[in-house]
Amino acid sequence: MNALSLKKDASRKSAYDLHSPLGTTIETHTLAIVVDNEAGVLARVIGLFAGRGYNIESLTVAEVDHHGHLSRITIVTTGTPSVIVQIKAQLARIVPVHEVHDLTVEGPSVERELAMLKVSGTGEKRVEAMRLAGIFRASVVDTTLESFVFEITGAPNKIDAFVDLMRPLGLSEIARTGVAAMLRGI
Repeated sequence: MNALSLKKDASRKSAYDLHSPLGTTIETHTLAIVVDNEAGVLARVIGLFAGRGYNIESLTVAEVDHHGHLSRITIVTTGTPSVIVQIKAQLARIVPVHEVHDLTVEGPSVERELAMLKVSGTGEKRVEAMRLAGIFRASVVDTTLESFVFEITGAPNKIDAFVDLMRPLGLSEIARTGVAAMLRGI
């Protein structure tokens, strides 16, 4: 591992990782949390993460049961296995939380994200951006003589790969929705 990747890994750790034994594995988990759809619930959930130094990689929230007044918060977070266990236990103790599911360990899941990327360029860079968009099945949702806005959906690693390829071609702006996820099957 080079110095740059070590620095990047160190910046992604929570405060609880400072005292972890060397070699402790940092894992990424996708949590689905069913909560009451009422004011302040999201702030309480996010406050738990902020107050304990846990990092949120991705966050999405939407109402899932209008009549039952329930929303689903999907959070992608990282930490050691013991930190992930702490996060789930502490989330379950928050009063408006009905369910906490760790999609990473409960079984195979499907994760998708939407992103829009603005790529500015002319000539060959413009042609190459369009060629790569075709390969990644990205759609052009806006175009001018100087730029494109691409829309892409898929797994987060697919979007990351598309972003990396667009950087040298004139990537100037990115907007991402965050991960939406659910268990596969019945």
